[in-house]
Amino acid sequence: MKITRHPDNPIVVPGGYDWRKVTVFNPAVIIDNDKFYMVERTAESLTPCKNFLGLLESEDGVHFTHVKDEPILTPDMLGFPYGSVQDPRLVKIDGTFYMNYALRPCAMSYYPTGAGVPERSIPKYPDGWGEQEGHWLTRSSIVKSDNLIDWEFVADTTPLDINDRDNILFPEKINGKFALLRRPEEYVGEAYGTEKAAMWITYSEDLIHWEEPKLLIKGENPAWESRKIGGSTPPVKTDKGWLVLYHGVDDQVVYRVGAMLLDLENPEKVIARTHNFIMEPETYYEKFGYQIPNVIFPTGNVVKDGLLYIYYGVTDTAIALATVPLDELVDYILNEPK
Repeated sequence: MKITRHPDNPIVVPGGYDWRKVTVFNPAVIIDNDKFYMVERTAESLTPCKNFLGLLESEDGVHFTHVKDEPILTPDMLGFPYGSVQDPRLVKIDGTFYMNYALRPCAMSYYPTGAGVPERSIPKYPDGWGEQEGHWLTRSSIVKSDNLIDWEFVADTTPLDINDRDNILFPEKINGKFALLRRPEEYVGEAYGTEKAAMWITYSEDLIHWEEPKLLIKGENPAWESRKIGGSTPPVKTDKGWLVLYHGVDDQVVYRVGAMLLDLENPEKVIARTHNFIMEPETYYEKFGYQIPNVIFPTGNVVKDGLLYIYYGVTDTAIALATVPLDELVDYILNEPK
């Protein structure tokens, strides 16, 4: 599968403002009125690693400039002054922008080791913050906006007593309901039908009350999915099904990318799924960084003129872009050489 990295990679890097001084990564991207908009995940420090979300715009999807010199969403705005807001995914449904995000009520401190996973420590926070186990669990939620700048809280999409990341809305209702991908880390064991954290799907009529999730896929390819899998980018509607990129992590904590097609009317049905990964760390900026090495983590994709733009975080350090003709990727998923 030939996926082309952009020669200007990484296209978005840290700096410019204090709140994005240390790192930028894992962006949400959408096209609206022929303009690309990116919501970036940023940090001012690694100790603690409190994350913010900033907004950029672009005419060509490559060269981005900031819409505001301040973040558009912070943990403080959400009522968690010591927390961290992370990994946005963005869709527009019936004229309203909806953004999924992950939030940890308290931010941890990270000390890069270069060995795959940073060492972590728990900072001391005032006013009782950090004293409850739930302060260190990652919840997922939705906010909405009419302009991509001013955001209103809608609902938590996961129970608050488990870790649940990679919540991603489909870009339109299916059979009259909102559809959502999830990755509940505690839903593991015989009762859940999976030995490791897997991808699940759930539905809602109002974005607030969600049905019990159903198991969608679990790790089946040990060479690159042995540690975990999870949703990456918002589904893209094609005439052959919903295209979904997902990430797989192996025992050496190398992040790679797979793809699948889900039935348009019943997205619980997997039409096809790649056995092999379609992207893995290859370039220097995908293999080396001051956070986690060997990471490519797509969180945004858009289609323009038949080309799929894939925006991905690299080594938790910067943002890169790759492209592939949409029909070629769909054909590869359906006819992958064995």
